[in-house]
Amino acid sequence: MVMTPIDLDIDMLRCFVEVAGARSFTKAGKNIGLTQSGVSIKIRRLEDRLNSQVFNRSSKSLSLTREGEILLDYAGRILSVHDEAVGQLTQPAATGNLRIGLLDYFLPELLPSILARFRKHFPSIHLEIHTEVGIDLLPRFRNGELDLVVAGRDNFSDTSRILYEEPLVWAVGQGADVTAHERLQLALLPSPCHFRGLASELLEKAGRTWDISYTGTSMSSVQAAVQAGIGISILPKGAVRKGLRKAPAHLGLPKLPMYSLALFIDENRPDEARDLFVSYLEAELEDL
Repeated sequence: MVMTPIDLDIDMLRCFVEVAGARSFTKAGKNIGLTQSGVSIKIRRLEDRLNSQVFNRSSKSLSLTREGEILLDYAGRILSVHDEAVGQLTQPAATGNLRIGLLDYFLPELLPSILARFRKHFPSIHLEIHTEVGIDLLPRFRNGELDLVVAGRDNFSDTSRILYEEPLVWAVGQGADVTAHERLQLALLPSPCHFRGLASELLEKAGRTWDISYTGTSMSSVQAAVQAGIGISILPKGAVRKGLRKAPAHLGLPKLPMYSLALFIDENRPDEARDLFVSYLEAELEDL
């Protein structure tokens, strides 16, 4: 027996999502320009089409049924894809050249897919990606050579917007055998790197002895040195790649603070391509 397909009207779904958020037919109606009775009719038609009740109604409250909870998840995704498709087909194609500065350890596993999806949606925007350490990226941004930069916030006083925060960790090589009584050997970026200054400050306060045995010019070179057992380092948790591990507790290393990764842009300068990339990047990070 072939079942007759059931089509869900976009207006019905939009009305349903609005009611679910407002927990009120009246409030939802005001938000979308319908009367209370108009909202009620749309919801009743939706329930008739699905042969399921999506709201528990009482004189005092309105709540989702189990079926309503299931529908809400799907409705949100359907509306998101619908609105994206309409936007892509009706809005003028964005164009321009976008110069982006990224830390060389920023989302290494996810960045290719993020860039590919952005390119698919905005094929007329030319991306120019520069991956370096933050102490090199920010001067280039201030000089107008880059349109936006993603870098650690802790080193800089420039106006910025936090993208996300993660813990800092003391990292050692996977097979490194470091004892608590040894003079610590550190592998770090050059001054004025925030991690270098933080290591020096915290180890001195803890009365630990240490030497900087390796200075790298990129995060990948520091990660390689740590993996090779040349020294230990301070890394954001997300930069502890394969071959590295968090330093064992028996080393008694000082506790480290959280690390803020921030977005640096000139809010006073309009740039459609930049703003599209920023909104896309923030949405991707929120999904993570």
